[in-house]
Amino acid sequence: MPISLINDHPAITPALAEALRRDGAKLLHICRIGSGTVTVLLTDDKQVWELNQRFRHQDKPTNVLSFPFADGADPAVQSLGLSELGDIVISVDRAVEEARTADTTLYRRLHWLMIHGLLHLLGYDHQRSPKEARVMESEEERIQQSLLHARRFKMINLAINVDHVATIRQARGINEPDPVTAAAICELAGAGGIVVHLREDRRHIQDRDVRLLRETVKTKLNLEMGAAPEIIKIALEIVPDMVTLVPEKRKELTTEGGLNVVSQKKKLAKTIARMERAGIPVSLFIDPTADQVAAAAEVGATFVELHTGTYAEARQESQRLEELALLATAAEQADQLGLRVNAGHGLNYTNTAAVAGLDFIEELSIGHAIISRAVFTGLEEAVREMQAIIDGASW
Repeated sequence: MPISLINDHPAITPALAEALRRDGAKLLHICRIGSGTVTVLLTDDKQVWELNQRFRHQDKPTNVLSFPFADGADPAVQSLGLSELGDIVISVDRAVEEARTADTTLYRRLHWLMIHGLLHLLGYDHQRSPKEARVMESEEERIQQSLLHARRFKMINLAINVDHVATIRQARGINEPDPVTAAAICELAGAGGIVVHLREDRRHIQDRDVRLLRETVKTKLNLEMGAAPEIIKIALEIVPDMVTLVPEKRKELTTEGGLNVVSQKKKLAKTIARMERAGIPVSLFIDPTADQVAAAAEVGATFVELHTGTYAEARQESQRLEELALLATAAEQADQLGLRVNAGHGLNYTNTAAVAGLDFIEELSIGHAIISRAVFTGLEEAVREMQAIIDGASW
């Protein structure tokens, strides 16, 4: 195991620890450390202070300590030829404070500290001279960029949900604003797809909209729908580029959570098979849990769309990080099971970047935030602003 991560701090949830462990493994690969192993300890100021006093003769805590294996290894152990690099000890207390001061996330700060500690294990030392400090800083930047490139092996597609344009139209019972026209503007502004949800109660998108969109959308038309016979029939008639099966309740304002695939395997498998015979790939909108991802693969879905609503609604940083880590884990699991991965729900101009920086995600579906921003900036500018956030995103 290339990275052994020991979590000894209450601020680090199991999901976040697992995400950091995966990131650590990627860092070893970027640094071309094929067989070396590193132990990372996430702890508090007290323990780091004690280690600093004992081994560095410094009477204070620091954010990260590195202990190369070669510095204190037992010769008998070294003679075995083990490629142990050493230990990295990170004070989560320091990381929390530094993240707050730098206006960044704890996740990002911990990741930078892992890179910094790893470079010390590899022999870099910014304290030896100003020149070496510059060299080490440059290498940190190179690794950061390499990691970003590894994560962004493909550009993430932005699909715009134009349901809310139809909601405004239906409020007055007239023919404007037209979601079909809105979809065209979104595509001209750079959107890679259009999403509409044809509900049984037709509260916003109408049959006419879907049929016209099928004729006019130049990128990709994703039809969100419940697995109701009437809607299934329409989908099979117009043959959208894909369908996303979602749960649907008449009293909800918007979709409230992911589809329970586990409890509906037989029904969903039958619907997916019908769509596939018509050449329509199917995505299942699910919560980011292991059982739902596994069930989605079992029933034959091509995609999953991970529900980001809980992440988007999180008010505490710790909860937000936990939900982000759950999304990362679910996306990795889905990829391992052969599923393609999209994500969406509740994403806006302040919380999208972190999700866009996750591995394996191909497309983000965003609607309300973009249509809301368009009231002030115009639709074209609102789309371009969101696309810029996605294009520049990192974890």
